[in-house]
Amino acid sequence: MAVLAGSVRADVKLPGIFGDHMVLQEEAKLPVWGWADPGEKVTVTLGAASGSAVAGADGTWRVDLPPVPQNAAPQVLTVAGKNTLTFQDVLVGDVWLASGQSNMAFGIGLDDRGADAAAQADNSQLRLFMLLQTTAINMKSDLPPLRPDRLEGQWQICSPATLTGKWGWSGFSAAAYYFGREIQHSTNRPVGIIETCWGGTPAQAWTSFSALQKEPILAHYAADHQKFLDNFDQATADYPKLKPENDAAIRQWTDTIGTPFFAADAQWKIDAAKAAAAGQPVPPEPKLSQPRPPALTTPDGGQFAPTTLFNAMIAPLIPFAIKGAIWYQGESNAGMGKEYATLFPTMITDWRERWGQGDFPFLFVQLANFQTPQKLPSEGGWALLREAQFKTLSLPNTGMASAIDIGDPTNIHPKDKLDVGLRLALQARRVAYGEKVVSSGPLYDAMTVEGDKIRLTFKEVGSGLMMGVPPWTPTGMPPPAPTELKGFAITGADGKWVWGKATIDGNTVVVSGDGVANPLAVRYDWASCPFGNLYNKEGLPASSFRTDDWDGNLPPAAATAPH
Repeated sequence: MAVLAGSVRADVKLPGIFGDHMVLQEEAKLPVWGWADPGEKVTVTLGAASGSAVAGADGTWRVDLPPVPQNAAPQVLTVAGKNTLTFQDVLVGDVWLASGQSNMAFGIGLDDRGADAAAQADNSQLRLFMLLQTTAINMKSDLPPLRPDRLEGQWQICSPATLTGKWGWSGFSAAAYYFGREIQHSTNRPVGIIETCWGGTPAQAWTSFSALQKEPILAHYAADHQKFLDNFDQATADYPKLKPENDAAIRQWTDTIGTPFFAADAQWKIDAAKAAAAGQPVPPEPKLSQPRPPALTTPDGGQFAPTTLFNAMIAPLIPFAIKGAIWYQGESNAGMGKEYATLFPTMITDWRERWGQGDFPFLFVQLANFQTPQKLPSEGGWALLREAQFKTLSLPNTGMASAIDIGDPTNIHPKDKLDVGLRLALQARRVAYGEKVVSSGPLYDAMTVEGDKIRLTFKEVGSGLMMGVPPWTPTGMPPPAPTELKGFAITGADGKWVWGKATIDGNTVVVSGDGVANPLAVRYDWASCPFGNLYNKEGLPASSFRTDDWDGNLPPAAATAPH
């Protein structure tokens, strides 16, 4: 960005999302906004498109440029008031927002195929932007100042150096990069990806205060935020006094307890493995003598508190024109599936209303398999959160990319983000670009009871149903070819779930079970870490589902019967 002339008072200024090498959204109203002296006229020009506005009494102004066509050739965006700003190498194409928690933040440097992808990442038509991670008690109008040692906050041309550069968690988001690369190749237009995510964060942190206030089931989050608002001034005054003492306590714990324990634990794992291999007793596992002192909460509540990330990492981007959003999150809400069924669509609707672009495409990842592999026919766990994600497809212009087959039971951060990105891109091609592609695995539609069996019908069967295998495994070893359809459970009125005997019959699945003469319901992959193998012939896995809506494993009649 160049400044061509100075002003005697406040220079015309734009928020940090505008910069050299950016991508602007094609064929959409293009808001350009910022600050200037009250009453100052500001003119914005991009090629043949131009518009003007006068800064209000508060110094804010906004110009909505008319829609401009796709343009892969570099252009200049000029903003002129008492001073003139020029933004160089601006492309016009599609802009996608990438948000969520750690599996979206998971950098290309951590991905199993990231090194090969990065080596071939030179692509001047793909531009990347990442927000610095920060929180706020109230909505921010701009991004934080740039850090000279980091790439965050500046548009970058995609290359091996920038993709793996010093930003984020070991480089730019792997899932977002693979998505953007696929979209750029399939549409042959410039693509910009804006990464705004933070590991471990819950959806309520990404939802505005007013949106949380509107829903009774979410009102407790609004109340939590109100407490931080009420105490903010006092907490801000106290924080600098308390922080050194808290830091010292954590350092002391780390030096005297934490570091020795982790070293002992690492050695124990080695010794235990050797003992087990030799058929000898495993030595006792070391125990942590004292938990780590909790870190002092920041005055605004920090990144896990309601609304703080919306305020700092979403609000400053609005109303920058976008094509749509991709989202990978849910692990931090996994124990609250029923609530998430309200929270997640509330967040999506809130973003759409605030952006003012209508129901822009919102594509999300259904949680991967994780934790102890499924042992019982019906376990629940993360299945309830996946169900909430599935229900969110009732919102218009949404798409779900299931990762239920490409997780890692021992690692909440599976290292296959290529298939995540490709599956999100399939959803984008259908939802955002109107292509007639099979973008999803089978989705449960309806059931009928046929004697001692239940017949299941599905949407998104593509070319047909089949038994399939994951495209990636944590070990790198290809899974064996399947010989039977797995993952189904069935029950009668007694609520005793048994493993189902399932067969594919055309585009339906027929399920029966030992001892279930009068079946009532079927569940599929109903666990945190399931192993079902129902796919369509396009190689996309079926989403977990249940045909019932019971609280727990028992039907209402059985749940209320005396025992």
